[in-house]
Amino acid sequence: MCTNTIDALEFDASTSKRAQYEAFDFELEAPGLVTVRNESHENADMHSYRVNVEDGLPVACECPSDTYHDGACKHRVAVAIREPVLEAASDYESGEEREVATDGGTTVERSAASAPDPEQRYNERPANCDCLPTFEGLPCWPCYRDGFRTPNPHAEADTED
Repeated sequence: MCTNTIDALEFDASTSKRAQYEAFDFELEAPGLVTVRNESHENADMHSYRVNVEDGLPVACECPSDTYHDGACKHRVAVAIREPVLEAASDYESGEEREVATDGGTTVERSAASAPDPEQRYNERPANCDCLPTFEGLPCWPCYRDGFRTPNPHAEADTED
């Protein structure tokens, strides 16, 4: 954890605790822009916000808490306390898509160029894949967790047995 970054942010103990223990997913969208998605919520799509990072400090978030309350929101603090995420957002090179995911303390970083094609990885889909073609292009949770961003293209064929 970057002590200087934490010292520069003002937040209360409740925000600190939530930033540490809620299940956040981080995606680098552009230089200094991190999407923070709270997977702790039943409808995680409704709890996805962009955090701006400037000079190694999460300075703003588009969430209501950061807008209407004093101090940094849990999304800004979550970025600040996860040093690989903060460093990736600060060192992000223009034109290079990178994703940093944290899961139970493990951090995985990969570039889009090195990410395997989901179609080529069909045999690597999780055994508990339950993708349905009716979910508007969204993969099931087991596939998403394993790095697939599109539904299993063979899901329909797999379920017709």
